[in-house]
Amino acid sequence: MSIIPSPFKPLAPPPSRSARTRERILKVSLDLFNAEGESNVTTGHIADELDISPGNLYYHFRNKNEIIHHLFSDFEKQIDIAPEPINDAPSAMEDLWLYLHMMFERIWQYRFLYRNLDDLMARDAKLRSHFNIIIGHKREAIRGMCNSLVDAGAMRATAPMIEALAENILVVATYWLNYENLKHRAGIRDDPKRHLTRGVYQVMRLLAPYLVGEAKSHLDHLMDHYTS
Repeated sequence: MSIIPSPFKPLAPPPSRSARTRERILKVSLDLFNAEGESNVTTGHIADELDISPGNLYYHFRNKNEIIHHLFSDFEKQIDIAPEPINDAPSAMEDLWLYLHMMFERIWQYRFLYRNLDDLMARDAKLRSHFNIIIGHKREAIRGMCNSLVDAGAMRATAPMIEALAENILVVATYWLNYENLKHRAGIRDDPKRHLTRGVYQVMRLLAPYLVGEAKSHLDHLMDHYTS
């Protein structure tokens, strides 16, 4: 008699106590780095916040740099997304708006990396190398998106224009948090949604002058809707 396979997958075993502690350390570290700034947080602060001994923390992570590397690795995986393929001009604008929101959400989630970007990259060659790889991937994604828009007749731009546009978009996305922090120091932590919308809006404004036809009309509609 044949055995009918169960349609249900077996439950994965629960994480070990050690794995749960590591996850707690990473989560609390990320919260503290985001709230206080990475340079202002020590392993002692992290251990106190977790109510564990420094020795217990060092059992899981040798030092603060190792915690930062683990957090950066998580960020690197989450930021590795690309825009959806372009089917038609109106849907392309909505997909791009969603893609940019997702990008800015990832940046906000790991904002300590961006607020202290120059210092972190200057003192850690491995982080600098990996961050440059991320930037390179994003540059390629933007170029590909723009070339697809040109092929679809939704955008008019030469290769040098697209290259400059890609660089400008990356500059805004990379340093937007620092600009917002200077401009709205009192309120940026209280209203991340508004901050994200402003960032996406500014990036889309860089793209707008090159759009034509339905793509331009639909982008204008989206901007009016999301900023009203």
